[in-house]
Amino acid sequence: MEIQIILALAALGCCTGFLAGLLGIGGGMVLTPFLTLLLGYAGIPIEHIVHVAIATSMGTILFTSLSSVRAHAKRGAVLWNVVFSMAPGILVGAVVGAQVSGALPTFWVALIFAVFVYTSAAKMFLNAKPTPSRHLPGPAGMFGAGTAIGVISALVGAGGGFISVPFMTWCNVKMHNAVGTSAAFGFPIAFAGTIGYIISGWHLTGLPGWPYTIGYIHLPALVCVAATSIFFAPFGAKVAHSIDTKPLKRIFASVLFLLATYMLYKAISAF
Repeated sequence: MEIQIILALAALGCCTGFLAGLLGIGGGMVLTPFLTLLLGYAGIPIEHIVHVAIATSMGTILFTSLSSVRAHAKRGAVLWNVVFSMAPGILVGAVVGAQVSGALPTFWVALIFAVFVYTSAAKMFLNAKPTPSRHLPGPAGMFGAGTAIGVISALVGAGGGFISVPFMTWCNVKMHNAVGTSAAFGFPIAFAGTIGYIISGWHLTGLPGWPYTIGYIHLPALVCVAATSIFFAPFGAKVAHSIDTKPLKRIFASVLFLLATYMLYKAISAF
């Protein structure tokens, strides 16, 4: 890759890492639209670029989730019994979601991503929170919920926080525990999703191949983004403790609306 693209990817990692720490969101919703733009200059064919962007975004969560869950675990916010009960479903769902994404044409993948981001942005802008009305389900229900979270997260290249946090707060889990536990979901989602995207893109023709891509994962982009986002996420978290982030969330939600519109444009262009 050209040095300009490498620097742009590194800067993207700085921004997404900082935002993840500042606002408690995963980087997938920001990473994917920008990766679809940058990877076009890195030789990725237009018919595969959305899949590669989502898959690479999923791969970065492997690294960023570890630093995030470590910070939450130090504060005792992770409910490990919930993590272990939902992890099997998450692993299955993320692998399935990656296979479904790999089988879908670009139009549907980009459209699903756009709808998900529109919905997430609206919830963030309105600060919508579900009313606690029940308790966590039994083993079968936890497996089913984990599977749903894994499938959707893999389809859109996100860590699952916008699904798992509302689900847990709806089930009377305290907010700080819901956020901390959701952070712990990031690694199994990313691990299974990354493996799934490697498998679904393994025999695909038209991609550069090793050492640039493995399956749908673009390795240089993954390294550039992950390396910088890991360092900037703690900085964002530190800033979050010193300012009121509610106004920032509304501004960020407005940015997400624009990014979702861009992905909707990509979907229509691929139709």
